Formats: sequence, structure tokens, C-alpha cells
Amino acid sequence: MSFAARPDPDDDTPPSCDGYPPALGEARLLSDEELAASLARTLSAWDGTSDLWLFGYGSLIWNPGMPAAETIRGRVRGYHRGLYLWSRVNRGTPEEPGLVLALDRGGSCTGIAFRLDGASAMPHLRALWQREMMMGSYRPAWLPCALADGRSVDALAFVMRRDVPTYTGKLPDSIVKTVFGCARGRYGTTLEYVSRTVDALRESGMPDRALEALLKRCLDE
Repeated sequence: MSFAARPDPDDDTPPSCDGYPPALGEARLLSDEELAASLARTLSAWDGTSDLWLFGYGSLIWNPGMPAAETIRGRVRGYHRGLYLWSRVNRGTPEEPGLVLALDRGGSCTGIAFRLDGASAMPHLRALWQREMMMGSYRPAWLPCALADGRSVDALAFVMRRDVPTYTGKLPDSIVKTVFGCARGRYGTTLEYVSRTVDALRESGMPDRALEALLKRCLDE
């Protein structure tokens, strides 16, 4: 199953939808010092050598960007996956923000757990912070994660902060459909991002029915 249809690149008609584009204010990137401090806080209980677990629920599933000593399906409880984060760089622009996935409170979420070799993890974690934490929209958290083989581990995950302007809350389909039709950032369109995640989840044997249904509704004419 693939929904990777692209909006017409030659259609420059501006999007029209109540509530879009949102008023997000001025964006601020975290400094290198702030990123380093955030990473240090997150790893404060780590001994610097033991292996670490990372929980991927969106693009990390199909583009982890780092080697893993082990990859396995997992589930975290108390959080669910949804398009809750406005993207002004990666999947959209300040004028036409895109949407990306985040973990928000309630329910549960399946994803891929990656075991990182502790001896070589640090450079990859720094790169991960540059990728995920530059805008400060996520809260890194260690979440109990039930692995598919019955083990339970604490896995690092990026949880949505509700106190930032880029938190969307629950969006109506009309806005999501508008975003699918126009939003494009440095890594491509929101539509491509969501479609690849839907496909990766299905191929991994853990389809997200709610995300698939949202994608289908917002692509139907």
C-alpha cells in the first residue's frame, strides 16, 4: 500500500483553508550549548558504556541515520502517534508549514526499538539531537518499552511539548488535506513523509490504522 502521490509542482495556487497557515511567530533554533546541555541532562543516569535503546515511531523507523546493534518491534504505553507538530524547515516552510509526527499523551504506540552500542553511541546521539531537537519542540524521555520478544527496556523517545507554538493539537481533516497539497521542506513534502511512515509500519507488521485512515480521507476527492 502506498499513498505517495505528489501535489502538482507547477500549481502555485496558494492554499485556502480556515486556520491555515497558523500564526507560529518567530522560530528560534537552540544553540550548540543548549543542545549539548539537553543531551547531557537526558544521559545523566547513563554510565557511558552500556548499550542504549531508542524508540522510533516516525521517520526514525525508515531513516534511523545510525547503526543499530539490534532492531526489534516495540510498544510504549501512555502515548500515541499523531500529526501534532508544525514543521517550518524539514517538511514545510514558515509561509506554508508542514506536519510531522509526535508522541502525545494517551493510548499506546507501536514502533521500532533500536539498541545502540554504548561504546560508539555518543557521536550518533549528538547527530540525533541536531536532527530532532534543534527547534526545542520535543521533550526527550526514557519510556518503558515492551519489546516483541517479551523483554522490557527503557527507550529514549521524543515526546511532544504542549507548551510550544508548534504544537497543533487535534487538527481537522480540512487542514491536514491542505497541508498534504502544499507543504514542502528541505527533506520533501509532508505527504511523502506520512506515506513513507504508513508503508514502513505496515511492512514491519504493525500498521497504524488511524494514520492510514487519515491519509486516505485526506487524499479522497
